[in-house]
Amino acid sequence: MATLRETDLYQPIKEFLEGQGYAVKGEIGRCDVVATKDDAEPVIVELKLAFSLPLIFQGLQRQTISDLIYLAIPTPKARSGVWAQHRRDALKLCRMLGLGLLFVDLATGNVETMLDPTVYKPRKQPRARQRLLGEFQRRVGDPTVGGGRGRPVMTAYRQDALRCAIALSRHGPSSPAALRKSTGVERAGTILQRDVYGWFERVERGVYAITPVGTTALETFSDTVSKLDAELIALQTS
Repeated sequence: MATLRETDLYQPIKEFLEGQGYAVKGEIGRCDVVATKDDAEPVIVELKLAFSLPLIFQGLQRQTISDLIYLAIPTPKARSGVWAQHRRDALKLCRMLGLGLLFVDLATGNVETMLDPTVYKPRKQPRARQRLLGEFQRRVGDPTVGGGRGRPVMTAYRQDALRCAIALSRHGPSSPAALRKSTGVERAGTILQRDVYGWFERVERGVYAITPVGTTALETFSDTVSKLDAELIALQTS
C-alpha cells in the first residue's frame, strides 16, 4: 500500500473549491492551498495527514492573512487516533479558534465540510457561574493550592463537615439542632444524615457521633481544623 503524502490531499481540495467557483493554486507563499473568487475573502487551506497541534498552529498563523482558514485531513478511521478519542473537543477547539475543518476521503476524492470558520461566542451557563461564586463565597480562607493533586479539595461542604466533626469530637454525641447552634452550620442535619465521607454515625434517634474515620479526618486536615476550631471558639464566646 502506497505511503500517503500531504500532496495527496491537494487535488480533491482543489476540485472541491473549483466546484464552488474558486480559482485554486497550491503553495502560494507558505500556504498549502489558496483559492480566490472575484473580490471575496481568499480561502486558505492547510493540509496535514492527521489532526495535530502543528496543524492548528499553521491555521492560526494564516489568520493574519484571511478570515477563511480551513484545516484539511484525511477522513479519520472510526476507532483510532486522536480524532476518534477527542472528536468533540477537537471540533470545539477549531470552533473556538475560528478555524474551518475539511475531511478528505482519499478513496473517493470526496470532501466533507465538518466546520466553517466562524466567530466563536460560547454559551454562558448562569447556574454554573452561581455555583462557582457560591462555593467561592462559602469557602473559608484559601485551603487548597491551585493545580494540586492527590489530597481532596477543601470545599465549603467539607469545611462544614469538619466543623461538625470538631464539635462532636469536643462535646460528644449531639443532635443536628445542637450542632447548628454551636457551629453555625445551617445544613448540619443534611451533612449528618447524608454522611458523604463516613465521618458520622447515628447512635440513637436524632443523635449523632463522630466515627473513627471522622477522627482520622481531623488529623489528616489538621491545618484546616486548627483554623476552623479557632473560628468555632470565637463563635461560642461571642
